[in-house]
Amino acid sequence: MGIDARKQPSGIVGNDRFATTHWSLVVAASKRELPDAESALAALCETYWYPLYVYVRRRGHNAPDAQDLTQGFFAKLLEKNYLEDADQDRGRFRSFLITAFKRYVSKERDRENTLKRGGNRKRLSLDFETGESHYRIEPSHDATPERVFERRWALTVLENALSELRQDYEAAEKARLFESLKVFLTGEAGSSCKQVADKHNMTEGAVKAAVHRLRKKYRQLICAEIAQTVANPDDIDDELRSLQQALRNEND
Repeated sequence: MGIDARKQPSGIVGNDRFATTHWSLVVAASKRELPDAESALAALCETYWYPLYVYVRRRGHNAPDAQDLTQGFFAKLLEKNYLEDADQDRGRFRSFLITAFKRYVSKERDRENTLKRGGNRKRLSLDFETGESHYRIEPSHDATPERVFERRWALTVLENALSELRQDYEAAEKARLFESLKVFLTGEAGSSCKQVADKHNMTEGAVKAAVHRLRKKYRQLICAEIAQTVANPDDIDDELRSLQQALRNEND
């Protein structure tokens, strides 16, 4: 499954709209307090915690230790202990997050307890049970933890965009049609345009037009999702290419 967003990235998110996206808000708040910055950071963390969990599991930590490390890291991050020390990494949330997490894991390595469960720190509602279930079915190749992190990050972007697209179709009372059409996005084995047309009492031409609109909207949502995680709109194209490369590396 690849990211298909050619000729779309920079034009999707204008500068006015971009100024209010999650990571740009957090970066701005590191210099001066802005309303909603903390909640924006928490939202990003809750969305993108799983790539870090996969990373630390691939590093050889067992599930309980990986859970403690991940939760402990985000507890410190939400206290804004790391934002002042990572200027060079703040352009993209993905780069900032893995760099800060590596530093945190390194500091915790020699401690007897990586994190006392509970305590007075803020804790995110991270579904570790589901995360561990997903980790157990991750491909068992020899990729480095860093490459596994990149791949899982890219897949999370796609999953978020696909979920939002599904919600749009559900709101329009077209959930059944979406389930038939989504195979044209994901590359899963599925029906042909003619079979979809017969199933939904449509013409084949109408199905092809619907697939075209679906792909266009999907590209837009992917770019909007990426925009949430970069501090500069000029980085969207480069970030998109990086995520495409991460998915291609899956088969290397």
